[in-house]
Amino acid sequence: MAVPEVIKIYHIIHWDRLTSIINEGYLLCDKIISGQPQSGSVIGMNNIKQRRLNLPLQSHRGLHVGDCVPFYFCPRSVMLYLIHRDNYPDLPYHGGQDQIIHLEADLSRVTAWASQNNRRWAFTTSNAGSYFFEDYANLKHLDKLDWNTIQSPNWQSHRENKQAEFLVEESFPWELVDRIGVRSADTASIVETITSRASHQPQITVAPNWHY
Repeated sequence: MAVPEVIKIYHIIHWDRLTSIINEGYLLCDKIISGQPQSGSVIGMNNIKQRRLNLPLQSHRGLHVGDCVPFYFCPRSVMLYLIHRDNYPDLPYHGGQDQIIHLEADLSRVTAWASQNNRRWAFTTSNAGSYFFEDYANLKHLDKLDWNTIQSPNWQSHRENKQAEFLVEESFPWELVDRIGVRSADTASIVETITSRASHQPQITVAPNWHY
């Protein structure tokens, strides 16, 4: 499959983290978050978060995976599947996927902002929490990604490729979030209440097909 003309990226969080993100004005990387009091539910695996702090990116000397805010290139990620199944021993969160929301942004807008603000970025061809992945910092290498698997609901045989990531150094501005995808109308109502206090209010979409 050819590289899509328009590429969206997705970050998943529990909705109870929205208030702190809006107040901060940014999504923050794990390195920064690890030094702050906990605000909201943690849905990632702590052992992998710790590992990512020490995993170097070859495309940027001195930059580690955990120094960056991570995004997937698709909704309905492998991580969300693990949350849905709730049978993975290292997963601390057991609240199901109904309260998990997707923050969607446009890749072109993000890379333009990063260039203007001297923020490094990269993307990986597979799971950036593993010990083996390739990373690039040039959009001409987007053809290295397995777009067929990324956009397919059937990823079991190519699980690592489905987990390709886009990484933004240090923090990611709330104003670059264009849309919030939620699983139900009830969650949409909660998210609408929270974002109504923000100067930037992304579109909220009930998107059950972004979930399992």
